[in-house]
Amino acid sequence: MARLDFKAGTLLGPVPAVMVTVGDMEDSNVLTVAWCGILSTDPARAYISVRPGRHSHKYLTERGEFVINLTTEQLARATDYVGVFTGAKVDKFEKCNLTRVPSKCVSAPTIAESPLALECKVFQVMESGTHNVFMADIVSVSCDESLLDERGKICLDRAHLIAYSHGEYFSLGKKLGNFGFSAAKKKKRPRGK
Repeated sequence: MARLDFKAGTLLGPVPAVMVTVGDMEDSNVLTVAWCGILSTDPARAYISVRPGRHSHKYLTERGEFVINLTTEQLARATDYVGVFTGAKVDKFEKCNLTRVPSKCVSAPTIAESPLALECKVFQVMESGTHNVFMADIVSVSCDESLLDERGKICLDRAHLIAYSHGEYFSLGKKLGNFGFSAAKKKKRPRGK
């Protein structure tokens, strides 16, 4: 198969399409972030990358807190809308019928309609070209009860999450296996069967 070379670009995909909330219950904003991810497991850390010109950037730098709200097929239109319009001109919560609920550990609200939210406190900001990278400790995680199985395990496959890839949104597809399935030993059948 032939390969073509292109100039350097941001063609990693898919990436999360999350709605990030900033501010507090009285003065808040929500924006879509695709440049988002996990930094480490222990301590639990995440990052978001935001352009300095974005309305939410001032909330991030002033307060140092945010909430990463995972998005679903039902939230796809709202996810797109809050990434297109500025909170300086429109209340995106109201326009998209998103409900602010208090977070446990940060002042930024959580979106009630989001199935899972990561509350974050910034420990470092790094300038990185067009964006500032807000690196944060994950201080609390909240989850909709409907995602829990009978043992209390979170089943994100029930959430119908979406991802973003090069200008397009996609719902996540079918399960292909569990972590480590490629190395799992086959179970032996009992003798006589």
